[in-house]
Amino acid sequence: MTERTTPGVSDQADYAAVHTDIVALLEAARRAAARSVNALMTASYWEIGRRIVEFEQSGKDRAEYGQALLKRLSADLSARFGRGFGVDSLESMRLFYKTYPPSLISESLIRTLPAGTPAPNSESPIRSFDLNQLTQVFPLSWTHYVHLMRRTRSAEERAFYEAEALRGGWSVRQLDRQISTQFHTRALLSKNKRAMLEKGSQAQPADLVTPDEVIKDPYVLEFLDLKDEYSESNLEDALIHRLEDFLLELGSDFTFVGRQRRLRIDESWFRVDLLFFHRRLRCLVIIDLKLGELSHADVGQMHMYCNYAREHWTLPDENPPVGLILCARAKSALARYALDGLPNKIMAAQYQTVLPDVKLLEAELEKTQRELEARRIARGSDAEGGI
Repeated sequence: MTERTTPGVSDQADYAAVHTDIVALLEAARRAAARSVNALMTASYWEIGRRIVEFEQSGKDRAEYGQALLKRLSADLSARFGRGFGVDSLESMRLFYKTYPPSLISESLIRTLPAGTPAPNSESPIRSFDLNQLTQVFPLSWTHYVHLMRRTRSAEERAFYEAEALRGGWSVRQLDRQISTQFHTRALLSKNKRAMLEKGSQAQPADLVTPDEVIKDPYVLEFLDLKDEYSESNLEDALIHRLEDFLLELGSDFTFVGRQRRLRIDESWFRVDLLFFHRRLRCLVIIDLKLGELSHADVGQMHMYCNYAREHWTLPDENPPVGLILCARAKSALARYALDGLPNKIMAAQYQTVLPDVKLLEAELEKTQRELEARRIARGSDAEGGI
């Protein structure tokens, strides 16, 4: 009979060291895999944007021609590859190519060639490079570039955030936070720019992401056609759908107008999550859902939506639109009406009296989140039981 031995302290310490080393190895491998997927995806989207722009340039009426092309492409690609190729996504790819045209990236590509390799002398040297070489030009993730294109106001500001994100290894959350807090402007105004930049490169706890979160980025899921039943985009869709039904149940005053209503300001496209018309107030109600903390940028964006809606969507006999921002945070919910800028305080008071109470909206959001979380946990338990 073999004598059973109890592991000693040294054995446990050795095991802990091996376990820690393997965990670190696997996490590093998953991060590397995520970076690789993101790099290939970003290069592919740039190439898609190039093909869209070149095809548009062959049309007579570029604006009309381009929209027709995007709608047709969206339908065909979605039927073939699933989600991830909506009109807005294709517009982002087109904007990506136009924001980073061949004239800006050719030099970067040429620098990656082995020493002694002659530089291409054609007008479009990037045609001779494959996707793997293009990945070296776009080291950030596709989500980074979407934020850089959509949220910065000038080429200089975009270049600043891009350089700092690369230098500091910023996550998307960190980039989003820095843009929201106008880090570029603060750095320009700072007397000690070096100290400001060094402080800005330091990540906060909320900025950190796990390999799981990187892999579950909606763009990565769409690119790889992975099925994540509880991704952020699914959560947002579920909350919007529930809220839409909830508001319609409050009475006949709310009339549904549309979801994901698109609007264009300068060269940028935006979408409002829900658009209602309130019959008694005779005004549009714009609803925007945020899955993070409420920021000044969110409030400013809602006021921009209201100003745009007042000018382009409001009829002559209607009152100014009102905005509703809903923040569906992980542990709590927050609702806020954007009533500033209305013609008079009496109208603002009337809006506050007639519109749903914010506590009621917050309670409904929290209820929906609890139900979704319970559903997710139940799915996980079913999956474990089937193993």
